[in-house]
Amino acid sequence: MSRDLPPLNALRAFEATARLNSVSQAAEQLHVTHGAVSRQLKVLEEHLGVALFMRDGRGLKLTDAGIRLRDASSEAFDRLRSVCVEISRGNADAPFVLGCSGSLLARWFIPRLGRLNADLPNLRLHLSAGEGDLDPRRPGLDALLIFAEPPWPADMQVYELASERIGPVLSPRFSRFDALQASPARALLDEPLLQTTSRLQAWPSWALSNGINPDALHFGQGFEHLYYLLEAAVAGLGIAIAPEPLVADDLNAGRLAAPWGFSETPAQLALWVPRRAVDGRAQQLAQWLKQELEQSERV
Repeated sequence: MSRDLPPLNALRAFEATARLNSVSQAAEQLHVTHGAVSRQLKVLEEHLGVALFMRDGRGLKLTDAGIRLRDASSEAFDRLRSVCVEISRGNADAPFVLGCSGSLLARWFIPRLGRLNADLPNLRLHLSAGEGDLDPRRPGLDALLIFAEPPWPADMQVYELASERIGPVLSPRFSRFDALQASPARALLDEPLLQTTSRLQAWPSWALSNGINPDALHFGQGFEHLYYLLEAAVAGLGIAIAPEPLVADDLNAGRLAAPWGFSETPAQLALWVPRRAVDGRAQQLAQWLKQELEQSERV
């Protein structure tokens, strides 16, 4: 009998147990009993001739061999899941699923979606919104549009689209709009600033790049997501900070103003595509996004 590969059911039971760190949760996920998972783990250990788990109080802890097998099996099962999804969707007819933040989707992408569909009719783009929980390594996503800083992940083909530029914005409806428009950036030290928990580093980063002590800033209303923060700014509730593309349309329409301009950060707006899934559609999309961002900057 060949010992090249253990039984698949045993590997599935191990991968789920190691990932969830629980036999009970693995059993629930695999729709089998606790005893069935335990038996498969024993089969796998006997097949390999090594212990994969050790008792750690009332729980389990992976041995060195278990850690090696966990990493390899997790990667293998992720790859299998991804390929199965690709095959079942039928690559030729499947939409290209792009993940991005809800704020980027609502404030920049949707206003340009009609133009993209007209320019790239064969792409059949499908957009999936999330906040920090989207990972193109998992099945269901073909690419991710994200503000992030290098270095880039080795398993991603990354198309750099534009340097991130952030700046304070406020609405003409804000009570102190006229006075602040004619004031230097340091005038913001006297204002309670709107902030979002999803980008707590934005205000301090901007302050440092403008020669302002971040500790001197003080904050007012907080919001969970950037989208709500910017809606509050448009409503005249205070001064927000945002990446330039997300407020470009509001600036052009006069709904917001950016009296102090925008400062470049180390981050890039980039398209991340798993190397296993790179195809012509990703390159087409990256080129279109780059051109659209450049055009927005010229307006």
